[in-house]
Amino acid sequence: MEQWAKDWLESERAIGKKCLEIKTKGSGHYVYYSTTHWDKVLKKRIKTSKYLGTLKQGVGLVRPNSMPKLQAPTIRSVTEYGDSMLLRESIKDLKPVLEEAFPDNWKEIYALSLLRVIGNVPLKRAKDSWEKLYNPDKIEANLTPVSVSKTLREVGVDRFGQDMVFQSLLDHSEQLVYDLTAIFSRSMSILQAEKGYNKDKLNLPQINLALLCSADTGMPTMIRSLPGSVKDIKSLYNTLREIDISGKILILDRGFFSEDVILELSKEKINYVLPTRRNSTYYDTRIHLNKHFVYHKRLIKCGRRKLDDRYLYLYLDKDLELEETKTLYRKLDDGIIDRTELDERSKVVGRILIVSSLDLPEIELFELFKKRERVEKMFDAYKNVLDADRLYLQDDESVFGHVFVSFLSLYAYCKIESMLKKAKLSHKMSPADLLLQYSKVYHIELSTGSVISEVPKKVRDLDKDLGLNVFPTEAKS
Repeated sequence: MEQWAKDWLESERAIGKKCLEIKTKGSGHYVYYSTTHWDKVLKKRIKTSKYLGTLKQGVGLVRPNSMPKLQAPTIRSVTEYGDSMLLRESIKDLKPVLEEAFPDNWKEIYALSLLRVIGNVPLKRAKDSWEKLYNPDKIEANLTPVSVSKTLREVGVDRFGQDMVFQSLLDHSEQLVYDLTAIFSRSMSILQAEKGYNKDKLNLPQINLALLCSADTGMPTMIRSLPGSVKDIKSLYNTLREIDISGKILILDRGFFSEDVILELSKEKINYVLPTRRNSTYYDTRIHLNKHFVYHKRLIKCGRRKLDDRYLYLYLDKDLELEETKTLYRKLDDGIIDRTELDERSKVVGRILIVSSLDLPEIELFELFKKRERVEKMFDAYKNVLDADRLYLQDDESVFGHVFVSFLSLYAYCKIESMLKKAKLSHKMSPADLLLQYSKVYHIELSTGSVISEVPKKVRDLDKDLGLNVFPTEAKS
């Protein structure tokens, strides 16, 4: 205890104040009123102390109730700022058309779409999940389970509104890729769930999904759910009747090949790139492979020929030829095929024959054909990343709405993926990884205003590389 504190204590005792005690902690001096009382249980005297205040040199005793109180600001809410702003950026192009197409429930559609990008959020948790995100546009979406179920049904039967969204995306695309996949559902009340063909050869009720994506932008442009028993070609006819893609280039898989499809596309004035099946009679047409190019380090020999109102493009992939030849001989050795079938199938090993309405250099047509691989990757994202193949809905109308909302989520996901590719970061992280990094930044509402939490250096560097600038240079207040 310092001397000035001892002097203060002596002066207090001199004027009759008793039981005062000074305790020190570090350089601080604290005054207590200390006395004793008899404890009947322990049967001895026990010391008790009551804190009176802090002793200040030159001031004296400063009691707690006379000290200025520092009021800590009350935190009213903490929400995820970074991932919310990233999601907002990913779907901002579609927000105006959603408002126009679905004036009564666009807010719920918008919110559900963003939530599904983050993960497979059950309907019962949609409201809580939405409230965790920072809401810069003050979008008041009703996401109670009852409201969400109603919204999905209403959106599902509003084909006019959906087509407005699809057509707005199609208007910005010249080259389109179309493909079909299947998702499975055991719900007995979903009439669309029917047994049909699927590449996994599973004998389960399924729903077919037809997806159209832009080869120009790499973005999805349309989706439709169809009964599981509908064949590929029939689904294509239904899609062509519903939307206008005249004057555009349609890139298809060989599963859609038929003379009827070619005639239908020609009648609708739709340019097409359509690979033939391996057993097509078009392979009997003589085409000289007098040109070549290298595609992804693979040697491709090629040639083309005009046949009536269409062009035949023949490609021989030398690497693929070797692989398929070895496979055929293994099947011969295992007794799966005989010598006659070997000779017949050897005529087309490594070959890709494409029918098209376009008159292009062989390499350009081949690159168009290869763009169809994008839609396969989108289906993977749709079913695996967005978990859209787990349908537990109870009626067809809800399925239609669910598929449409998941399509919007896919659009936002692909938009984030496009941002990463543009910044040359796609080899380092996925959209899910980026959202996780951005979610480390929070928006905090205080009684005096609002602030943004500290932005980690890694996140700020990512934001700079992406050119988004969603984080303020200084904290807001």
